Amino acid sequence: MTVSSLRETLVATGVEILDADGATELTLREIARRAGVSHGAPRRYFPTHNSLLAAIASHGLRDLTERLQPALVGKQPARSRLISAAIEYVSFAQERPAMFELIFRHDLLEAAGSNLRESSLPLFAALQALTEEADASDPTTSAVNIWTGTHGIAVLAANRSLALVAPGLDIAALVTTSVTDHLLRTR
Repeated sequence: MTVSSLRETLVATGVEILDADGATELTLREIARRAGVSHGAPRRYFPTHNSLLAAIASHGLRDLTERLQPALVGKQPARSRLISAAIEYVSFAQERPAMFELIFRHDLLEAAGSNLRESSLPLFAALQALTEEADASDPTTSAVNIWTGTHGIAVLAANRSLALVAPGLDIAALVTTSVTDHLLRTR
């Protein structure tokens, strides 16, 4: 196995563990065991556990970006694309809660090797461009408000807190209302 393919195998194995079993099982030893390599092998490619976590988070951020891309560049009006992107963001969090959490654990991942900002800042710039296209008077503030509101809904939906306090809540409708309210306030 080449260096590149073993590195990719370790990351892919980490992604699989994270998605299937959560962050508690995401140890260097468990990743090595499931990848079929010695427990010391990951250290040759990732000097710290956090550097491997950062590579896994980077993979997840690429997955999230790919998922949002159709909504961000579609042909529909900007407001519709913002709502679609926000709904996809929340859906990603619900379907892959451990990955979603890891992506935003900057306390763990900062200076860990994989520069997540290279992937996350263009995503925010796309959101900002959409808010500008949707006629928000202050696209930056509007984008921050939409992102933080959507992120809050995503976290609460992912950990099933919304289902606890409001069983049967239509989360897509909640997201739509949140995005629309933020756009109306910044016109």
